[in-house]
Amino acid sequence: MSLPTTPKGWAIRLTQILSAVQGSHGLPRFPVDVASLAQDFSRQVFPDAPITIVKGLQLSKGVEGMLMPHPDGSGEWGIVYNESIQSAGRRNFTLAHELGHYLLHRQAHPGGLQCTNRNMADWDEARNRIEAEANTFASYLLMPLDDFRAQIKGRAIDIDVMTELADRYAVSLTAAILKWMTITDKRAMIVVGKEGFIDWAWSSESLIKSGIFYAARQTVIELPARSLAAQEVDADTGRHGERHEAGVWPGNEPVHEMTVFSPSNEMTISLLIYPDRAPSRWEVAELEEEPPQDTLDGLMSRNAGGLS
Repeated sequence: MSLPTTPKGWAIRLTQILSAVQGSHGLPRFPVDVASLAQDFSRQVFPDAPITIVKGLQLSKGVEGMLMPHPDGSGEWGIVYNESIQSAGRRNFTLAHELGHYLLHRQAHPGGLQCTNRNMADWDEARNRIEAEANTFASYLLMPLDDFRAQIKGRAIDIDVMTELADRYAVSLTAAILKWMTITDKRAMIVVGKEGFIDWAWSSESLIKSGIFYAARQTVIELPARSLAAQEVDADTGRHGERHEAGVWPGNEPVHEMTVFSPSNEMTISLLIYPDRAPSRWEVAELEEEPPQDTLDGLMSRNAGGLS
């Protein structure tokens, strides 16, 4: 049987094997034990280049994981993740990402590959093909499309649903959101902020077609001052979200923002849901022609009840 050559092809092949093996032994289908899968599968299919080590190591800050050849030239490979990563979901996705590199890229990169946290968020093949391919493989291996679609069918997407999916597949919240965004026809965006600035963002295809996205990181951009991500709101308020008027986030239209804060409040994950229909050019023109809110009449109206 010929071997797959694409990220989705490899993920489908491994998914079929997992479903057959786990089904015959009555084992739970999810989450995927990537460490065991990588070692068992590579020994059987690539006996001359097996993965013999899967573990955490102390890596440089910002490095998520690595695919490494054994230094003795034996042909063996190792997959490692940064042991400083506390999130089990991030570790699992990192292992799957590196397994993708092993299956797809090790021959072209015999010296191995080192991946940063930014690589884990890079799904744009035009910008970084091999990292996008590794992410696609990890996504389809850990969150098979048929099961993922079954979990979200008929449900309104929110942070609680995304968290439930992250727990089911043992992936990070960002990985679950990105998976949804690659298959949805909704106009949506994920924005990850750090220390008050946008670290990276990703728009769904429908939103990109509307012309709403953050360009590749070239300049430092602050989180919008009126966004939940930039405010010290409580966790429940952030999770349930808030509907903002036009002008808070990119695009001249209202946006529903839901935000999760890391325990140290150093990172925020915002899921932005835009209206299903983008405003027409005429509607945008009308909005742009509206007078500013802080007119004299507006000030007088707000103060009609008297000064305190």
